[in-house]
Formats: sequence, structure tokens, C-alpha cells
Amino acid sequence: MYKNLLKFFKDWMLPIAITTGAAVYLILHFVPSFNETGYMTVARRLQPILISIMLFLQLNVVAPSDLRFHRWHFRLIATQALLFTIFALACTRMQHGGVRILLECAMLCFICPTAAAAGVITSKIGGSLPGIMTYTVLADLLASLMIPLMVPLVHPAADISFYAAFWAIIKRVFSILVLPCLLAWFIRYVFPSLQKWLAQYVGWAFYAWSFGLVFAISLATSALVTSGIGILVTLGIAAVSLLCCIFQFWFGRRIARSYGRSESVTAGQALGQKNTGFIIWLGLSFMTPVTSVAGGLYAVWHNLVNSYELYKSRKVG
Repeated sequence: MYKNLLKFFKDWMLPIAITTGAAVYLILHFVPSFNETGYMTVARRLQPILISIMLFLQLNVVAPSDLRFHRWHFRLIATQALLFTIFALACTRMQHGGVRILLECAMLCFICPTAAAAGVITSKIGGSLPGIMTYTVLADLLASLMIPLMVPLVHPAADISFYAAFWAIIKRVFSILVLPCLLAWFIRYVFPSLQKWLAQYVGWAFYAWSFGLVFAISLATSALVTSGIGILVTLGIAAVSLLCCIFQFWFGRRIARSYGRSESVTAGQALGQKNTGFIIWLGLSFMTPVTSVAGGLYAVWHNLVNSYELYKSRKVG
């Protein structure tokens, strides 16, 4: 009974988390006897912490020697950096309005690092686990460098200089993306017995992701409800996130096609499967808050793609 229930929640956690996160916020917001302030404060504080915990638990079982660099890694990284820069510069030319919001959504979808759990799906559909974990580390480093450089240009603060904004952002992004990796590898080489003990709990990353997604969807729903944007912009965000998702899965596979099927599958997952909680956090923290909705929608799109990939893999097998 317990195993069946656990399997049910694992199989359906994405729709459960999305429904729960949206429902909790809407109930707290629209029912007069409830107050959303306390819950939203907790959600804002815990969501980035849960992202860090998820990454730490995943990277705890990956040694630096497991990283395998291929040419396609650097071609994909260059593509991510280029697309992010193009959309960021486009945002600086568009000061207000729905088009600006859509450009920011695309910008977030392209710079977002690979999901730490992407290796699970990649292994099941014939990809390379070391290959995607290598790209996950590279994508985290790229985001840690590019976001502090470009975001102050896109959203300059009137009361703070570029360098102060750069330093403030790099501290927050570093703590979420890079610090978990460095801590995991420090423990691996300095406290090997602790690393072995922690390796038993790598499955807990799933629960950190689940709770983090609930909070992330609540925050994204709040941004959407309080934004005052029209239905056309909302549909535009859905369309932009879908197009970005499809393009990245397709382009990743295409750019690594010449290296064989396994590498092509890995590259598609590396570029297409995103840490969507990070998109939501980044949108809420540094961009126009409603752009965080793109993260919640991207989570739906990339999981639909993964479901199709798993179906094809089972059919072939």
C-alpha cells in the first residue's frame, strides 16, 4: 500500500505540485478569513534553499573525475550564452509593455541551467549520464557568470550602481548554483565517510524538488494574479515558453547528431530540460515578476516532451 502510494506521488508529482501550489495561493488570496502574507514569506525564503539542497544531493554522487567533456558541450554553452545575450540586449531597447515581458521570458528560458534530475530521464532513453552531469555543471557556471553581468543592464536600479548590483546578484546566484557543487566535492575528498552516508539520501532530492515546485508555483501564481496583465500577454508567455522548450530540445539533438545517437539524446536533454524552479526564482527576484510564470509553464512543456521521449523509448525497446 505504502509503495503504491509513493509510486503514485512520484509518477504524478508534477501535476500535483502545480495544482497544489496554485490552489494554496488562490485560497489564501481570495478567501477573506485567510492571510497569504505569512505563507508567501515562507515560500520566498525556502524556495531557493530547496533548489540548493536538491543540487547538493544530486552532485554529492558525482565526482569531478566523472565529468566527461565533449565538443558539443561547448557548442551548446556558446549557444545558450549567445541567445541569452541577444534577448537581454533586446530587452534594453524595449522599455515597457507586453513585448518586453515576452523577451524577458525567452531570456530566462535560455539562460536557465539544466535540471539536476535530468540524468534520470537521459539514462532511461539511451543517453549518457556523465555527459549530462558534465553539462549541468557547465550550465550552472554559465548562469552564475552571465546573469550578474546582464541583469543589471536589463533592470538597472535607480539607487544602486552596476557594480553593486553585479556583486549582489552574483552572491545570490553563486550560493544557489555553485556553492552546492563545491560543498559536495569538498565533503567527498575531506570527509569521505560523510559523503558515503549522504549518498544514501540522494533520493531525497526528489522531495526537495517537489516542495520547491509547490512554493515556486505559488509565487508564480501570485505574480500572475497581481500583475494586471491581459489574457493576450498570458497566452504569449505560454507560447514563448513552449517555443523555447521545443527549440532547445531540437537544437541540442541536432548539434550533437554527428557524435552518435547517445550523445544526441544527451545534448537534447541537457539543453531542453531545465531547472524550472530557478527560472521562477530568477524572475521573481530580479526581473519583471510575472515572467516567473514562464518557469511554471516550461515545467509542463519539458515534462510533456520527456513523457513522449519515454514512450518512444519503450516502444523501440
